[in-house]
Formats: sequence, structure tokens, C-alpha cells
Amino acid sequence: MAVWALGINHNTAPLDMRGRFAFAMDQIEPHLRGLRAALNRNPEAAIVSTCNRTEIYCAGEQTELEPTLDWLAGSAGISPSALRHHTYSLENGLAARHAFRVASGLDSMVLGEPQILGQLKDAVRAAEAAGALGTTLSQMFQRSFAVAKEVRTSTEIGAHSISMAAAAVRLAGQLFEDLGQVRVLFVGAGEMVELCATHFAAKNPKSIAIANRTLERGEKLASHFGGEVMRLGDLPDRLHEFDAVISCTASTLPIIGLGAVERALKRRKHRPMFMVDLAVPRDIEPEVKALEDIYLYTVDDLASVVQTAQANRQAAVAQAEAIVDAGVQSFMHWIDQRNSVPLIQQLNAQADEWRAAEMARARKLLARGEPVEAVMEALSKGITQKMLHGALAELRAGDAQARERAGAAISHFFLRNSR
Repeated sequence: MAVWALGINHNTAPLDMRGRFAFAMDQIEPHLRGLRAALNRNPEAAIVSTCNRTEIYCAGEQTELEPTLDWLAGSAGISPSALRHHTYSLENGLAARHAFRVASGLDSMVLGEPQILGQLKDAVRAAEAAGALGTTLSQMFQRSFAVAKEVRTSTEIGAHSISMAAAAVRLAGQLFEDLGQVRVLFVGAGEMVELCATHFAAKNPKSIAIANRTLERGEKLASHFGGEVMRLGDLPDRLHEFDAVISCTASTLPIIGLGAVERALKRRKHRPMFMVDLAVPRDIEPEVKALEDIYLYTVDDLASVVQTAQANRQAAVAQAEAIVDAGVQSFMHWIDQRNSVPLIQQLNAQADEWRAAEMARARKLLARGEPVEAVMEALSKGITQKMLHGALAELRAGDAQARERAGAAISHFFLRNSR
């Protein structure tokens, strides 16, 4: 059984490139069907898609990295050659090790961040619901979750990290003297927005508002922070009211355009606006960053803010990597054992056939009135002779070198308990 992974992430591809390969969670199932159909043997498959990475994990009889790359490139309408130098590909133990490191937050932009584990679990549930997750990938991911739990409970890998949400608050604090006088707008109502809102709410801003496509979900989040909710369609007319805008939706196109921001600035008489775009693809048109009085940050811009206290984390990282390595060893041992299953099944079937034949012979002898002791003796001899027949034949046949090899193997398998 082969395992392979192919992906792009924040280290290999720029934000706009990653945006072209962002898969919405409600579209994972048809994408998985298309991926498996594009490969030769309909392998197990899972797709992980976050703001920092898009990765494909597969397991099958044979590695199919090139067809996997072709499919991924085709999903965004670009050529495989244009995508190739942005991707990384891993096989077997290296693929498992990568999955374990991702789950543990060791491969994240924010070292040790916990969100990726939930995102990975969502990807696994989606693959399972699509019928694309088999025994091998299921084992790999379940083991990755166990490794991630051990890393988080037995190391301090996340103790010194600054989350994206905390980094956004820190940057806002550098722009505004008093966050208590800031009006904050959150666009979207997902997990990342909730996390950011929690961090901002701790600074007691002047007001909090949630803009979302569905009012019900927006109201639920706004109620946690004593904020108001507004429709996404009202955003252009009300954008000027807010000093800070943090956006993270699943939209495939920007929802805050250059024109809307220009109009908002005009109505604000060019008072500065702080904007954070955590979405991939982008929620805010990139041209907005060039405007005076606009301070726009993307997920990649926040990287330098969150990469702090590296020296304090080195011991924790080394400990976490050791836990990952042990997990990979255990998984690859399981894979090796799985590869022996067909032979084990054949041996069991052959042994059952011999046993059934000798049992049938014994029953006939008993039916004819043969003594029980004699029947048992014949039964044991019959089974023993069948078991040893192939080994004895090998010792009598072939050249001296072949007999020597056979002798070593037979001694190992048949005589090791007699010493």
C-alpha cells in the first residue's frame, strides 16, 4: 500500500496563488469524486483546504503523484508546469510525517496554532462522508490526531505563539492610541472571525458589528459580544462608520472593493482605517492597500508579527518532532503489517483446508470402529506431514546454495522454539 501527499502552502506559494486552489467545504465531496476518477485505481483520498494550505492525501496500490498534480492544476485552470514549482510532494513515511506535523501545528505559519487540527478533522469528516476514506488514510489521520494531542499536552509548543487574532489586535493597537474608542466590523461569522472578535472584545472597543450573508448566524455571534448584526449587502453604505474591519468569508470573489473603500474614506474625511483580510481567496481587493490612510494586512503580512520568541520554542519543537517521529514509525510498522495480510490469509486458508481434510478422514475411521487412540495418532501425523511436506521438499531439491537458504529459513520458522 502506498501513501502520498501533494500540496501548496504559505511557504511555497503566494497568497493569490493559494486563493486559486481554495476548496469550499461544501464542494469537497464533488471534488473528491473528480480526483479519484482522474486517478487510475480510484484510491482513498482527502483534501485539506485552509487559508495557508491546500493539500491532497491519497492511499492506493501505487503512487500516482503526476496524475494528482495534473488534477490539482486542472481544478484551477492552469498548466501542471506552472503549478509544479509551487508544490511539494511526499510519499509513504514522509507523507505521514508531514500529516502528523500539520496536525501538531509544526508546519503552520503560527507555530503550534490549534486551529489547523480542527480544520484537519473537518477534512477527514468530509472525506468519510464522500466515501473516499479507507482503512489506510483513516489510520494515518487518527494517529495524527493522537500525536497532535500528545504534542499539545506534553510540550509547550504553543505557549509562546501569537495567533493571527492576537496579532491583528496588536497591529490595531499600534495604529490607534485607545482601542476603547474604536468601532470594529467583522465580516463573516466563521471560526476565525469568532476568534478575532473574542480578542478584540477583550479590549472593550466602542462598538462591535457583524456583517454576514445570513442574519441568523451573524446574530448568534453578535449576541456573544453585545454587538449588532448587519446584512452583507449593507456593507458599502456603512463601511465609513468603522475604524477597523476584519474580514474572513468563504467568498470566491472580493466583497470589499476599491471603490467602496474610497467612498468610505471620503465620508470619514480620511481618518485612518485598519483592515485585515484573513480570507483565501481575498475578501478585500488588493488595490485597497495602496490608498492613503488605509492600513491593510493579509494573512501573509501577519507572518512577521506572529513569528516571535523563536528561541524559547526550540526545546519544545525538538520534543514535538521526537513525538512525531515515533508516531510515524508506528504507522509505517502498521503499513508493513497490512502488506502481509494477504499472505496471512492464504496461510490460514491452507491450514484450514488441511485440518478439514484430516478431520473428515478421522470421522470415517471412527465410523468404521477404529480405536480412538489410533484415530488421534493418524490425525496428528496427517496434519504434521501436510505442514512439513513443502519444507522437506525444499531441503531435498535444488542445488547446495538453495538448500542452505531453505535450511536457514526452515530453522528460523520451525526450530526457534525448540532451543
